[in-house]
Amino acid sequence: MREQAQAQADRWTLWTPVAFGAGCAVYFGLPREPQAWVAWAMLAAALALLAASGRWAGGRAAVVALALSGFALGGFAVAKLRAGSVAAPVALAGARPQIVEGWVLDIAPPGEGGQRLLIAPTRIGDWPAEATPIRIRVTLRPGTPLPAPGEAVQVFAILNPPPPPASPGAYDFARDAFFESVGAVGLALRPPEAIQPAAAAPWRLRLAMKVNAVRWGLTQRIVSTLGPESGGLAAAMTTGHEAHIPKEQVENLRAAGLAHIISISGLHMAIVGGFAFAAARLAVAAWPWLALRVSGKKLAALVGLAAVGGYLVLSGAPPPAERAAITAAVAFAAILVDRQAISLHALALAAMGVLLLQPEAVTEPGFQMSFAATAALVALAEAWPTPVREISTPWWIRWPQAVATWTAVSLAVSFVAGLATGPFAIQHFNRVSTWGLLANLAVAPISSFLLMPALAIGAALAPLGLGRAPLEVAGFAIELINRVASWAASAPMAQTLIPSAPAWTLPASFLGLLFVCLWRGWLRWAGLPLALAVLWAPRPPTPDVWISADGAAVAVREGGEAVLLRPDVKLFGAELWSRRRGLEPLTSELERDARFQCDRWSCAPGPDAPVRLAAAWNLRRPLKAGRLEQLCGTAELVILRNDFRPQSCAAPMVLTGADFRAGGSAELYRQTEGTWRIVWAQDLRGRRPWTWGFDPR
Repeated sequence: MREQAQAQADRWTLWTPVAFGAGCAVYFGLPREPQAWVAWAMLAAALALLAASGRWAGGRAAVVALALSGFALGGFAVAKLRAGSVAAPVALAGARPQIVEGWVLDIAPPGEGGQRLLIAPTRIGDWPAEATPIRIRVTLRPGTPLPAPGEAVQVFAILNPPPPPASPGAYDFARDAFFESVGAVGLALRPPEAIQPAAAAPWRLRLAMKVNAVRWGLTQRIVSTLGPESGGLAAAMTTGHEAHIPKEQVENLRAAGLAHIISISGLHMAIVGGFAFAAARLAVAAWPWLALRVSGKKLAALVGLAAVGGYLVLSGAPPPAERAAITAAVAFAAILVDRQAISLHALALAAMGVLLLQPEAVTEPGFQMSFAATAALVALAEAWPTPVREISTPWWIRWPQAVATWTAVSLAVSFVAGLATGPFAIQHFNRVSTWGLLANLAVAPISSFLLMPALAIGAALAPLGLGRAPLEVAGFAIELINRVASWAASAPMAQTLIPSAPAWTLPASFLGLLFVCLWRGWLRWAGLPLALAVLWAPRPPTPDVWISADGAAVAVREGGEAVLLRPDVKLFGAELWSRRRGLEPLTSELERDARFQCDRWSCAPGPDAPVRLAAAWNLRRPLKAGRLEQLCGTAELVILRNDFRPQSCAAPMVLTGADFRAGGSAELYRQTEGTWRIVWAQDLRGRRPWTWGFDPR
């Protein structure tokens, strides 16, 4: 054990971003928001501990403990200060429709309801300036023409605060919106109308809109060249705009485990930066005069760094792309200062840079999966044996050896990356693609050597009118990827549904995985059981009933299935809850009507209902005469979306709109006949800035 500890002498610094991230995670896990002085006190304590570790004359273990404690306190402080710096107004729930005037900042990724705009509002109805959000996201009705970024528009819309978790303990979308300064989401009741702005936009907003207008114009050119089937995916991988990707294509990519190629992240940055680096180094080597006077490797690193920066701007700089760009920048900077580009120390430096700028990243699946996979792959590269290169080997021996080596490396990379990201995919998305390994092996060379280089060249030449040929090559590559995705999605048992494990298992898996990757020596395998905690941990009991945050949708468990009482309402939330609990959602009204007696505004339990539950979804118009009494008389649990609570309701439990406004979405567990245990989402979220909104005081 002493030898194992001594082997880590030069590796303890690898744990500094782990400690820093743990401090960030503690902040985000608190049930109540700490006051600002706590952050400053922790920051001072962190600096004191780091200073003490530098002057400590005791043992090395004490120095490491002091330093890591300082980084942990610093992570907590930075996360709190970051939350205070981005605090902005948030819309109130239940507001009447408003006329919104503002600038179209960007075309947001489409949602379940349709295409969406990101608007920087200048005025919202009669709202005061201090209550007007910095950004709002508005969903347009199907078929509405999309205005271009930079246009001043007026739109009549219903605005609400960003949505809370779809179910207790699920991913908190409102937290993401808070850190992106999106204070309201809404539905446009009429198409946007162009208006004459009263004043010019601030210079930073004008610059962002000009960049987004260029991105949107390039998106339109790509789609017009390749068509929506191939052009939509090509545009998403180039500019980040997903507005033109067919829904069926997205579903196939998800089922095949290839959905990661849609979002611009580490894979895309690595391919673009690596392609630019290799091309520049080849160009320098091909020019003897230049090759004798400059370092081709360092010049190529500068070119790669510029390519990554340009791609970041072109992609719209979403958080995953920013994180990938920081990681790539650290790798190229290592080359410039004569350090190893791909190493665990470089990865630790990149992780620290990301967490300093975006401490909220520790809560995001993209950060967790990308850094887990990268750490595993770099650890694999350290352990991979260096092959012996023979001299003067005939080509008919050398080429088969190269193919065998490349195949072994590809299999190992895909297998290790799949293992590293598996716990996070299970916990966040609850789906495992059975054929994902084979699909990624087939797509990797197409994406790396054909698609991304062709897209990079096509995007660069498109403004000159010369981008058609490389874009058509990219379209051919996308057709191949679509064929692979379609095959994997339609293969037998394409996806396996796995319910989420208890909340503690995800940080346990992360720490176990990092221990396996960062520890040097055989003791690293002691972290393997912890890394697989998401797989072996017993699943919590499955709820009997799920109710959405506004009481508008209800699902009832029956065996391994979830019966949706309103299959056409809040379908995304119902499916998300069903996956988290390992249930198959029944979205057919025929299957629902076999168990419940439903009309447009209410449902009553039938003879075969798994739970004697009744629900009414009317907000303002009354139910038919006697219908409410019928619901109360036939059910043990009554759910009312409005606040009207009948005095003579015979049901043992009645939940109304006031309950959902206070508690959010809910899961109900039957205890005994007529007795239920309720878990509210708001209780798990706590009192945080992204749960209660902006207070101008």
